[in-house]
Amino acid sequence: MEDGSLLVVIGLLGACLVALILVLVARREAAAQRVRAEQDVASIREQAQTLLSDAQRREARVAEREASIAAERAEASALEKHARVRAESAADAERRAARELELAEREAARVAAEAERHAAQVVADARREAVDELASAAGLTADEARAELSRRLVEQAQNETAAQVRRIEAQARRTADAKARRVLVAALQRTAVGTSSQSSVTVLPLPSEDMKGRIIGKEGRNIRAFEALTGVNVLVDDQPGSVVLSCFDPERRELAQVTLEALMDDGRIHPQRIESAYARALEQGDERADAAGHDAAERAGVTRLHPELVRTLGRLRLRTSYGQNVLEHLVETALLAAAMAAEVGADVEVTRRGAFLHDIGKALTSQVPGTHAAVGADLVKRHGEDHAVVNAVAAHHDEVAPETVEAVLVQVADAVSAARPGARREEIEQYTERLDKLEQLVAAHAGVRRALAMSAGREVRVVVEPSEVDDYSLPQLAVAIARHIEADLTYPGEIKVTVVREIRASATAG
Repeated sequence: MEDGSLLVVIGLLGACLVALILVLVARREAAAQRVRAEQDVASIREQAQTLLSDAQRREARVAEREASIAAERAEASALEKHARVRAESAADAERRAARELELAEREAARVAAEAERHAAQVVADARREAVDELASAAGLTADEARAELSRRLVEQAQNETAAQVRRIEAQARRTADAKARRVLVAALQRTAVGTSSQSSVTVLPLPSEDMKGRIIGKEGRNIRAFEALTGVNVLVDDQPGSVVLSCFDPERRELAQVTLEALMDDGRIHPQRIESAYARALEQGDERADAAGHDAAERAGVTRLHPELVRTLGRLRLRTSYGQNVLEHLVETALLAAAMAAEVGADVEVTRRGAFLHDIGKALTSQVPGTHAAVGADLVKRHGEDHAVVNAVAAHHDEVAPETVEAVLVQVADAVSAARPGARREEIEQYTERLDKLEQLVAAHAGVRRALAMSAGREVRVVVEPSEVDDYSLPQLAVAIARHIEADLTYPGEIKVTVVREIRASATAG
């Protein structure tokens, strides 16, 4: 019996040892959790060292109290079990031991969980206290500190992005000039056109030399009647085998050419036939305009144009700009713009269409007020052209901002066609004389200090004396100058008048 009691005691002691071991393991796990937590807050270790030391001391005291309680509980349990062991069977002792072991395991798990929660709470408190101490040292709240950090990060990202954009722009500028030259050279090489500059004479070949006598008529009556009716000078002796029609008005010169060709085909030339041939030439004006418009559109590769646009384009066959035929300029610009659009990957058809129509307003500037770009844009818009085409027409002289790459290409093609050697001509003396006359006319107004003609005579800046012209008189002076220009000068397009009044005050400190 004593041996059985001894075994029971040994079993109880073993159970107590197991419980103690589990408690130690739990404490070991808690210590590991504390170590990991301490590693997480290594960056704020210096500020949280005092708090962590206090937490460790509190944990040590808690552990000591828990150990003493566990020891007392184990001792009391052992004494109780020892007092009842004689009355209980070995099976009951084993069941109680099993229950005690289970309770010990639960207690150990609870203690371990509590220790882990306590350690996590200590770490969180330490973190909060460290952040608060740092924020207070900087004079900021925690939210303000986080906002300041966020602002600095955003600012850093923006600076890095701006630097990257600048690098990309620098790279683009380094390669843009070479690519632009390549595109222009390729477009010009693919678009071989002759000079489109026109003169003030038309040369007609004669079917035979005796035709000169018929044109002159008896005592010169035929040639006098022809010149009086058409307003064109006929030169029959300048070139052999041909007759020269001379006139500065291209429309009159074309009418005279059509009339004379009809007379030479018929062979009968006298004043009555001249009048009838001239009347038929007048009636066929729209037909010639339609034919010229269709021919130009076919050469430019533009299709599906409204009939009114075709006729208006045909009228430009008689219009010149600095000696360059406008319709030929439109065809050339359309070919150049289409070639450049193909090189840069833009919409070829929109670019071709906008370039072909960009100067169509020049046919209506004598009938409709406004610049030819604005008049042309309104015309093509009314006849169903796409918005991109309308913008290209309106923006080709930068009167409105270009909205698409195609509009910019139209500007470039227009400039290339106009600047090509042999395309346009104007005597420098005539140009300077026109600008001088404009400036002198404006300077003759009272109160004008200085007049400056700008933009090839399309704009004039007027500087007035502040002592002679007040702010309320500026609009009236601008209108008066504009009316004076309209009355005394002959000029193409419009001239913008800008009046400037400036007051300056100065003083000298001795």
